[in-house]
Amino acid sequence: MSKVSYYTPEGLKKLKDELNQLRDVERPRASQAIAEARDKGDLSENAEYDAAKEAQGLLELRISKMEQVVANARVIDESQLDNTKVLVHSHVKIKNLANKAVVDYKLVAQSEADLKTGKISVDSPIGKGLLGKKVGDTAEVEVPNGTMKFEILEVWRE
Repeated sequence: MSKVSYYTPEGLKKLKDELNQLRDVERPRASQAIAEARDKGDLSENAEYDAAKEAQGLLELRISKMEQVVANARVIDESQLDNTKVLVHSHVKIKNLANKAVVDYKLVAQSEADLKTGKISVDSPIGKGLLGKKVGDTAEVEVPNGTMKFEILEVWRE
C-alpha cells in the first residue's frame, strides 16, 4: 500500500508539471537517442546503444515512481486544520533550548521540502518531533548525535 502525501495546490501542480515534462519531453528524447544509436550498426558492440537503453530504463522507473506519488497525493484544505497544533503545512517558530537559536519552518510533504526557503519535511526527524505540539510545548527530537530539545514559540498558517 502506498503512502498518502499532502500537498499545497502549488506543490501538486509543480509535481504534475515535472511528471508531464518527463513523459512529454524526456521520454521521446530517450527514444530518439536509442533510435540514433541503433542506426550506427552492430548492437552487440554498441556502447552508445547500451547507455541509451539504460538511461531509458532509469527514466521509466522515475516516471513510474512519480505517477505513484501523484496518484497518492492529496491537496490539503488548510481551512479545516487546527491552528493551535503543529500539523502539515503549519508554520512554526521554535527555539533550540541548547543554543537559544530561534528559527521558523513550514512543515511540508517530502517532495516540497527545501531548507533554503524554510520548508522541512514532516517525515524528517525535526518534522516528526514537532507534529502535534502546541505553543509552549517542548519537542524532543532524536538526531544521530543525541536528543535536541525545541520550545514551540508560535504556530500559524498563511
